[in-house]
Amino acid sequence: MQFMTRRRVTALWVLPIVLAGFFLSQSQAADPSSAATAYFAGGCFWCMEEAFEKVPGVTAVVSGYMGGRVENPSYEQVSAGGTGHAESVEVVYDPAKVNYATLLDAFWHNVDPVTPNAQFCDHGSQYRAVIFFQGEEQKRLAEESKRAIEQSQRLTHSIVTELTKASQFYPAEEYHQDFYKKNPIRYKFYKFNCGRVQRLEEVWGAR
Repeated sequence: MQFMTRRRVTALWVLPIVLAGFFLSQSQAADPSSAATAYFAGGCFWCMEEAFEKVPGVTAVVSGYMGGRVENPSYEQVSAGGTGHAESVEVVYDPAKVNYATLLDAFWHNVDPVTPNAQFCDHGSQYRAVIFFQGEEQKRLAEESKRAIEQSQRLTHSIVTELTKASQFYPAEEYHQDFYKKNPIRYKFYKFNCGRVQRLEEVWGAR
């Protein structure tokens, strides 16, 4: 009888712990802090911001700078080409709704991967195409995605897109954030005259 009582007491202790663990896991799943991030550079960050914000499961995209040697660079400094940074985007996403491989696919189909230190009408190392990976898993997936494109022989030239470990990301000035939404006419004029859509169709075909 004493043994049974101890079992019942133990069960009463275990049940709250199990329930606590369940609710904790549920709160973590809903917690925005559980969101993942990915970093890419593909020329003008206005255009890359638009491209990634259209991907289901992406919750936010921030324009900024990565890959340089100057702290807190300004747009003027990066544009001058002397800081080593590339115009980049920070992609915040829900791993339960979209995976990193899907983001890689979106990246590749929004860049010209065979032109070094330039994207479309924008030239200079600040416009180079880069996958900034975080950790071994992102590195592996990035390498696999690049290898798959190479093996498909879809491209007529070698891929020059960089695969580089992510470094400090610096958000760009506020007027660059959501530029395509804030300034739709100016943005569409720039995008068309830069030849971005035309070149992407030439490289990847119409989508």
